[in-house]
Amino acid sequence: MPIHDQGYQRYKGERFQTGAGWQVIAKAGIRNVLVQRKYLGLMLMAWGPFIVRSVQAYAAANVPQASMLALKPETFRSFLETQAAFVFFFTVFVGAGLIAADRRANALQLYLSKPLSRWEYVAGKMAVLFVLLLAVTFLPAILLLFVQVGFAGNFSFVRANLYLIPAITLYSLAQVVLASMTMLALSSLSKSSRFVAVMYAGLIFFTSALFQAVRGITTKSSFAWLSPGDSLDVLGDAIFRLPLRYDLPVWGAALVVIGLIVGSAVVLERRVRAVEIVS
Repeated sequence: MPIHDQGYQRYKGERFQTGAGWQVIAKAGIRNVLVQRKYLGLMLMAWGPFIVRSVQAYAAANVPQASMLALKPETFRSFLETQAAFVFFFTVFVGAGLIAADRRANALQLYLSKPLSRWEYVAGKMAVLFVLLLAVTFLPAILLLFVQVGFAGNFSFVRANLYLIPAITLYSLAQVVLASMTMLALSSLSKSSRFVAVMYAGLIFFTSALFQAVRGITTKSSFAWLSPGDSLDVLGDAIFRLPLRYDLPVWGAALVVIGLIVGSAVVLERRVRAVEIVS
């Protein structure tokens, strides 16, 4: 069989921009979640409070006897607080295995042997949780604001409460980034998704119970810094210009949230490596 020398040929395949590898990981992760019925069912449940609040806004705008149901600025804070339960469930069910499953299958070596940096890998994994959690926090909250405007037929409510748009955005980002970074850090510490889920649940519930116990003993609510969830609640109250539920200063609550995010980033920097380092 004769062999023909092809010589040099230009590459005709698709060229990907450097630094865009995280998008492939994110798209594959989100697609994998959306094809599972259990997650779609959970997403529908997460939008239930939005439907309830929309009906409330409609009744307040069209039924004179229901005027007391009119949405108020604190309604949006209460709505996002309700969504925190769905943030927890999505974080546990979706996020626990994002890195743990790759560590169990020794896939980190495969990922990081490609022209893909560690932070691109982490960004792709985080984007999965980031998008899903924004879909149950920021998106329904901001749509609820538009629903209020639509049923009222004017922008009076928005003009009187212009701070609501940045408040919804900032608090939603705080919720999502804190949950995503914490879960990814925990997921990088183990190869067992179940153990990661238990660790995350323990972090949320144990610290909250610890704070309540200390509060009961000392009668002081300034120890809310012991619980990331309660610190986030204080930060949310400040963002929505509501009275703080605990005596913890706003800067203290912000320090707890930022400290946990930074600590999670440090853990990820040490744990996400192509080669397992045993010390």
